[in-house]
Amino acid sequence: MTHTGGRDRRPYHLLFVCTGNTCRSPMALGLARSALELWGWGSIEARSAGVAAFSGTPASGGALRASARHGIDLTTHRSTELTPDLVAWADLILTMSRGHLVSVERIGGVGKASLITDFVTEPRIHDGGSSEGVRDPIGGDDAVYEGTCQHLKELVELALWHIAPHEAT
Repeated sequence: MTHTGGRDRRPYHLLFVCTGNTCRSPMALGLARSALELWGWGSIEARSAGVAAFSGTPASGGALRASARHGIDLTTHRSTELTPDLVAWADLILTMSRGHLVSVERIGGVGKASLITDFVTEPRIHDGGSSEGVRDPIGGDDAVYEGTCQHLKELVELALWHIAPHEAT
C-alpha cells in the first residue's frame, strides 16, 4: 500500500492500536509524529487508540520516560478507546498484537489493518502472517520500556517509508 496524497487531497490517516493506549500505541504515535515533522511529510495524519482503553488515562510512567529519551513528550497524551468511527477514519491501522488485529477487524477494519511487524515486510495487509508483534512492556522496568520504544522506532520509520516513499523525493 502506497500513499499517493498531495496538496489537493485529504491527508492519509494512520492509526496505531494496542490494548490500553497507554504504552505501545502512544509511543508509536509520538515516534511517527516526530519522524513526520523531521522529514517534512505533512500529508500523513496519525492517531492512536486501545481495544480495551479507558478513555482519558495518561500514558504510563515507563512510556513517558522512554519517549522522553527519544525527544517525544507524552505528558498530554490521554487514552482513546478504539471505536468503529476511528476504524472508519483510518486508511491504515497498525496493531501491536494479533489479538488487537482481530478486534480491529471485528469492527470494520478488514482490508486496512495489519500487525505492525507484518506490515514492514511483504505483504503489507493482514494475511495471517507469522510475526509476534510488539511485546507489551506494562509492568516492566525502564529498560523494558526503552527496548520497546527502540523497537517501535524502527518499525514506525519502516512503516512510514512504505506508506509514503514519494514524500522523500
